[in-house]
Amino acid sequence: MTNLLLQKASLYGEDVKDVLIADGVITAVEADLTPQDGERVIDAKGMVLLPGLVDLHVHFREPGNEDAETILTGSQAAAKGGFTTVFPMANTYPVQDTAGVVEAVRTLGEEAGYCDVRPNGAVTVGLKGEHLAELGAMAHSKARVRVFSDDGHCVSDPLVMRRALEYVKGFDGVVAQHAQDPRLTLKAQMNESELSSELGLNGWPWVAEASIIARDVLLAEHVGARLHVCHISTRTSVEIIRWAKQRGVQVTAEVTPHHLLLTEEKVRGYDARFKVNPPLRDQADVDALREALADGTIDIVATDHAPHPEEAKDCEWDCAAMGMLGLEASLRVVQETMVDTGKATWRDVARFMSERPAEIGQAELSGRPIAVGEPADLCLYDPSGRSSFTLDDLASKSSNSPYLGIELPGRVAWTIFRGEPTLIDGTIADRSDVAAAARRRRELAVSEASA
Repeated sequence: MTNLLLQKASLYGEDVKDVLIADGVITAVEADLTPQDGERVIDAKGMVLLPGLVDLHVHFREPGNEDAETILTGSQAAAKGGFTTVFPMANTYPVQDTAGVVEAVRTLGEEAGYCDVRPNGAVTVGLKGEHLAELGAMAHSKARVRVFSDDGHCVSDPLVMRRALEYVKGFDGVVAQHAQDPRLTLKAQMNESELSSELGLNGWPWVAEASIIARDVLLAEHVGARLHVCHISTRTSVEIIRWAKQRGVQVTAEVTPHHLLLTEEKVRGYDARFKVNPPLRDQADVDALREALADGTIDIVATDHAPHPEEAKDCEWDCAAMGMLGLEASLRVVQETMVDTGKATWRDVARFMSERPAEIGQAELSGRPIAVGEPADLCLYDPSGRSSFTLDDLASKSSNSPYLGIELPGRVAWTIFRGEPTLIDGTIADRSDVAAAARRRRELAVSEASA
């Protein structure tokens, strides 16, 4: 394993330091370090050094829909975006509702080696919302699942939701709810508004999201359990989360990059790249989401990275699948919407894109401080310049990005996972090198376990 020396990096966009990495760990953080023989020196002048990013909400499609994404290609997309830990959702085929399936996903992630892949488990069997899945077995499996979600589907039955909240308390798990009343969104196609009427598309009312959140925060308060709300998209949802936190409810919430940047106006051209669940809302909602992320009401940014094959998007709007790619562009979107607007510092970005999601998902080695003795999971980001987002910026197997053709600031230059580069000056690291590093980590883990 080659030692890395990052020279003149701006830690959290603040102090400029040299950072030395050896054997997967940060071994020195000083003003001026002299390179030694054999060290790989990275010129980080002008770049922001962040802890490796953590995404609590991605879809990697494997097993079952490998034509859209695999755990390998999804992990490479994560590396391209500066992520070192990701939590794939359970809506695979078969569903991640048993210990066997989540362990298989965990193993595939380890073999890929580009990031820490920590599968989320389903709340209910087959995502059907009727009977609880094997929550305890998944929690005590090799995958050590702590986040459970039927994402893509709402756990709409209040009794099932209550039982899930009660169950996960036993191992300090969290239920991550896709807040969408299915009756209020039947055949919905976009945000309910004057624009939906103008375009002739069935509307998706804000109350369908807010009403489920209101119900669930009361259930979480009653049970005394942890609730996480996925991809909130409306200003009323923000108000409910804020109210619940003031009451002391154990609730956290996430917002996606696309809900921070894009509005329903993108739907005017019937371009299915902008069809997503929940839908793009109006500018007032976007403004409220940015403010809520800035003041901590919304805890984290999560991409909801949702790849689809070309035929699922290149069709009539009504028939198109919902979902967008997000991993590769997320940090650039956050710079555009939060940092460059003065609503957040890079220190704040480290909090809501690394530290807090790691805490919520209980990924102990992720989201750690940039300090001596800590795991070397790092993202080196160049905030200078602007460029149009293109297909060359993608590493996903799919191409359904809403950002294609949009000018965004900055770029992720290097991603370092457990001391090994997975992104090298913007280019995905060689597969054989990453695989070799992954094998060494597995062998070391086996050796330590048998010692």
